[in-house]
Amino acid sequence: MSAAASDQQFMARALELARKGLYSTHPNPRVGCVIVRDGQIVGEGWHARAGEPHAEVHALRQAGARAQGATAYVTLEPCSHHGRTPPCADALVAAGVARVVAAMQDPNPEVSGKGLLRLMHAGIAVHSGVLEAEARVLNAGFIKRMEHGLPFVRVKLAMSLDGRTAMASGESQWITGPEARSAVQRLRARASAILTGADTVLTDQARLTVRPDELGLGAELTALAVTRPPLRVLVDGRLRVPLSAPFYQTGPALVATCAAAAARDRFLGDGHELLAVPGSNGHVDLRKLLMELAGRGANEVLVEAGPRLAGAFARAGLVDEYQLFVAPKFLGSSARPLLDWPLARMAEAQELEIREIRAVGADWRIIAVPKRPV
Repeated sequence: MSAAASDQQFMARALELARKGLYSTHPNPRVGCVIVRDGQIVGEGWHARAGEPHAEVHALRQAGARAQGATAYVTLEPCSHHGRTPPCADALVAAGVARVVAAMQDPNPEVSGKGLLRLMHAGIAVHSGVLEAEARVLNAGFIKRMEHGLPFVRVKLAMSLDGRTAMASGESQWITGPEARSAVQRLRARASAILTGADTVLTDQARLTVRPDELGLGAELTALAVTRPPLRVLVDGRLRVPLSAPFYQTGPALVATCAAAAARDRFLGDGHELLAVPGSNGHVDLRKLLMELAGRGANEVLVEAGPRLAGAFARAGLVDEYQLFVAPKFLGSSARPLLDWPLARMAEAQELEIREIRAVGADWRIIAVPKRPV
């Protein structure tokens, strides 16, 4: 096997380990590490939770003295600064590794390039860019937050084959089957925040919680996921949802509103936070809200909302990815549309690139991303 093929093989294993942190590392990135000596893996590790040891530390502990002269494969540039844990670059130097292969540089300005430089100054051979595309997909939210000050926005939509999301009355449970709903639970569990609107909460009595028994992740990952529930965010520009609604009875929530701050104490008294966000005509400025969430460490935001709010995100160009669950049924022409987004001409149509189409039980999941202007 060539050196390049060997590097890819071991980095693929490091990425596999990193994916174990999909549901628990927020606000940190998901990182995996493999220590290899004489062509054999002698240590493995992955980052599980913020404040706990990083992937490199776990792998070095497992490798012990065998790390001396070995190669470390890491899915993200080892950190070089003191955060809640010591620098991983220093740990690799102290262990005596001879070579470090990173999938990509860390987009965090506090680290970017500095970790690799620290290793090089210690005489360690460094190589970066192995399976970088895969590493960037895994941490798309962390990268976007670091580079643009915004979280990665994923909009989940469930629809019939004729593109409808609910009956004219608002009835929508259930369009899709249990397998699709389980997939949505996993989307919720991986998100830093789940965002919805007043219409959805009022019509569906939505709670937007993560239900452990529906995750289908196995005991270890389920246990990690439930220790870090996503922040539930309600966009309620005019404070139409009463505090007696089921949404407020299942844990703390952040309420983004344009209404007067006089109600803040009332919400705080019930364990919730009222966030005043600028807007117009009672509509919250969604970009400013996303910037606020990024400032709180949100890497990925899952939007589960009705046609109006989902359409508002689409119109504002704030959507990074659509996950559409399509049920094999028709709801008819009077049912509600997928997005409230009136377009007059074909030239105004939003073009999408379909990344994946997969059967999920009796339904289909389509993952698509907006095509950005060149």
